[in-house]
Order: sequence, then C-alpha cells, then structure tokens
Amino acid sequence: MKKHDIVIIGGGPGGYVAAIKAAQLGYNVAIVEKDAIGGVCLNWGCIPTKAMLKTAKVYKQFMHLEDYGLSMKDKGAVSIDWDNIIKRKDKIVARLTGGVRGLLKKNGVTVYNGMGTVKDAHHIEVNGEALETKKLIIATGASPAFPPIEGLKESFEAGTVVTSKEILSLDKLPKNLVVIGGGVIGVEFATLYGNLGVNVTIIEAQKQILTPVDGEIRKAYAKLLDAEHINVLTSASVKKVTNDSVTYEFDGQETTIDADKILLSVGMKANLKGLEALNLEQAKGSIITDEFLRTNIKDVYAIGDVNGIMMLAHVASAEGIIAVEHIHDQDNTVGIDYFKVPSGIYGFPEIAFVGMTEEQLKEKKINYKISKFPLAANGKALAEGESEGFIKILADKEYGELLGVHILGPNATDMIAEAVTTMELEGTVHELARAIHPHPTLSEIVMEAAHGVIDKPIHI
Repeated sequence: MKKHDIVIIGGGPGGYVAAIKAAQLGYNVAIVEKDAIGGVCLNWGCIPTKAMLKTAKVYKQFMHLEDYGLSMKDKGAVSIDWDNIIKRKDKIVARLTGGVRGLLKKNGVTVYNGMGTVKDAHHIEVNGEALETKKLIIATGASPAFPPIEGLKESFEAGTVVTSKEILSLDKLPKNLVVIGGGVIGVEFATLYGNLGVNVTIIEAQKQILTPVDGEIRKAYAKLLDAEHINVLTSASVKKVTNDSVTYEFDGQETTIDADKILLSVGMKANLKGLEALNLEQAKGSIITDEFLRTNIKDVYAIGDVNGIMMLAHVASAEGIIAVEHIHDQDNTVGIDYFKVPSGIYGFPEIAFVGMTEEQLKEKKINYKISKFPLAANGKALAEGESEGFIKILADKEYGELLGVHILGPNATDMIAEAVTTMELEGTVHELARAIHPHPTLSEIVMEAAHGVIDKPIHI
C-alpha cells in the first residue's frame, strides 16, 4: 500500500493547482485522474474554446475590412480551413497540458492514471492498487446533464447531439446548429459557430438567456446576438430531437427546424461515481462544503464543480489553494468569499461581472448608486473599431463601497480584475476614481464610471 499525505481525486484546474500548492508546502502529494491532466478546462473547455473563438473573431474582422480602411477585391478568397482550426486548437491544448504535467513532475507530485474508488476517508483504490492518505481532496468535476427529451439519447449515440466536449472536434462545420440551452456555454458556442457562417438557433426554456447576468447588460447583448443573425428563442421547450431536426414548443405551438448538429447545454451534474462509500452530505446533487471546502466527513474536502457552488475554473483553483492552506494551517486560513468571484462570457464583445446585479440589489432593498459609461465615448475603443458596450458600477450610496461591477465590451474579462482587486482590498469608487489610468486604454471606462458614482464622468 502506497502512502501519501494528501491524495487528490481529479486533475483539473482545482485538483492540479491544489497538488502543486500542497507539494510546495512540503507534503507528499498524489493525483488520481482517469482522463487527461488539466481536466475539462484545459482539454475540452476554457482553453480550446477561446482558441477557436479567436479564429472566429479574426475571420469576422476580415469580413469587415472596410471599417479599418482596408479593401479586398474578393472576400471569398478568405476561406475557413476547419481542419487547421482544429489543429491550432489541439496544438495550444497540448502545449498547456504538457506544461501542467511538467509542473506536477517538477514539484514531485505522483500521478495515478485511472478511476479512483474511495473506500473511506483515508483509503482509495486505483487500478487495483491501494493508496492510503491522511487528507483527501475531491476534485472530480461535473458532466453535462441529459434531460428527458424524446430521441435525445438515440441522437447522441448517433453523433447528431453533442456536448461541449464533442463539438470542439467536429469533422466539418455544420450548416445548421441548434443549441439547447441559453447559458454561458451555449451562448459562447453560438457566437463561435455563428461567426464562422453557421446558421445558429438557441432554444432556452427560461424567459431570458444568461440568467446570472445583470438585466441591462443581458438586454444589450441580446441585441448584439440578433445583429449577428443568431436566432434566440426564449420561453421555448424542446419536445423532440431526431438525427436531423429539433421540435420545440413556443406559445402553445410546435415547430420543427433542421439541425445538422445539436449542442446540448442545459447544465452540469457533479461527478460522484466512486465516492459512494463516504456518505457525503449533498444538496441538489452536489457535495456540500463550507468556506474552507470541508465536507461533512473529517479529513475530506471537495473543490470545483463537484460542490456545485460556482462552476468556474478559477473558482476551482482558488478553492484548491484554500483547502490546502486549511490543511496546512487551520487557524490562519481565510475562507473563500464567493461574492468577490468574477465571471466571464467570451462573446463578441465579452461580458464580465463581479458582485451583485441591479435586480439583486433591488430585491434585497439595498440603497445604491449607479453609474454607466459607454465604450462609444472611449478613444481606444473607437480606434480599435470595437465601441459596442458599456460599464455599469453599482456602489453603496453612503460610503461608495463596490456592490457590483458589470462590463460589456472588448477585453471585459481582463478589465474586471481591477474591480475584483478593489473589492478584495475593501476599496471604494473613490479609490477607483483617484487611481490614474493610462491613456488611451479601455480601462479608462472604469475610472470614468467611478467618477460618475461620486459626481459625473469627465468625458461624457
């Protein structure tokens, strides 16, 4: 029996980060991973989708050369080489996953390739080999949920229905793509394929897409999707799928549309197989954890998508570090604060936000001030030809504490970090307004909106 201080089940962005942190603190660490190191994020999620979205954005810019003072006699000469798009994506993924494997090796982390079955809090079996551990961190992630839709299982087995994993490696571009689900994953893939010339329809059962997003941002983004000829159907329910069609009900009437491929994107469910012996306390199919990622079982932690709190790669990584720090020094570990976690949607333009939406503030009856600043009044945005969108800052009315920051615009997922850092330092709009921002940059919209909360923006 091989003994370790900490065994981590799952090698995704939560598991491998936790392993490296624990090894840096001097622990004998092992990872058990049944698929690929890097998990969904590096292999089939965050990184490959962003690589392909970049291709779609470049293609879109080629189709609008005139906006940049350029001309081309025949735009048809710019063709989509799908095989090379996939090769580029795979090359980037291979480089990153290879780098992670190298980091684990350099830090002395033992990797067991295989399905881990937990016997109890201190014993795991992998490929018939027994492991013993003092502490166990569960980082098994989540998988796409399959709702009870007629024909769904058969169409998935036939290859017409795909999840976010299979859609990254299609043999060819489909002519018609139907996306079931208007959440983050569905909208990102709709943007990707829509901008590569595919006819895309999003079918969402709820009244709107992107439900966690601030209503004003969501409304503006929906208009941009419409301008890109991406058809969005809300309050519509899918009734049946076949190998070449989707039947949905809207306003009491059933309609059938063509579909070469159907992307299923209606949510995720925690991967709990192999953990049954622990009798972990759960809620809505996910493992319950506290602010230090402890479960109800002593010496067992759960991080990432498996706890269902915020299914984001950067959350999993942060949780992994906190779990390891708590193992190392329980008395001096600061727990995770999900209020200060940023979220991002990588469309054209991007959406990023942290804190509460205006709807949530109204629901909680919190007194707040609001300030907005449009990209159209930003010099850098105009120079780059990407002036769609705006920033929206929600702040405490009395002290100016940041309650929510929402950005629709290019590089929004990068700019939101300024708001996150300010919130972490318990800063206010006064600090944001006083901080000198370089000119010309997109980041100036943060400063301008902060001035707007205090008094008025300068440049509008």
